[in-house]
Amino acid sequence: MPMSLGDFIAQARSRIQEIAPDELDNLIEDNEAILIVDIREPAEFEAGHIPGAILIPRGTLEGAADPRSPHRVEPLCSAQERTVVLYCESGARSALAADTLQQMGFANVSSLAGGCVLWEAEGLVLVGA
Repeated sequence: MPMSLGDFIAQARSRIQEIAPDELDNLIEDNEAILIVDIREPAEFEAGHIPGAILIPRGTLEGAADPRSPHRVEPLCSAQERTVVLYCESGARSALAADTLQQMGFANVSSLAGGCVLWEAEGLVLVGA
């Protein structure tokens, strides 16, 4: 039987770590070494994003993360040993992306559980909104 998108997301979530919004908020306050990556599309990012996040759309993630790629994004491709937190609108795309980065050798990567939806529901701030 063919796999559905939900199947792919469930499998990815079984292999990755997720971080709760309040935990990420505490990490941001206590640790400037964390790299926060918004993997949504540019219009979504411009509508509001987590303070300090960089934008790397999901469709460009692998190239951005590979130091040998002409499409590399330095803050990400040099962060294989740093704490990296990925997020999207709901946490589905970021779960898939976290799974991919782990396969690429990133040591400490996680996905924001519930994405921006849960971040905002918990009263946490988005900038640019």
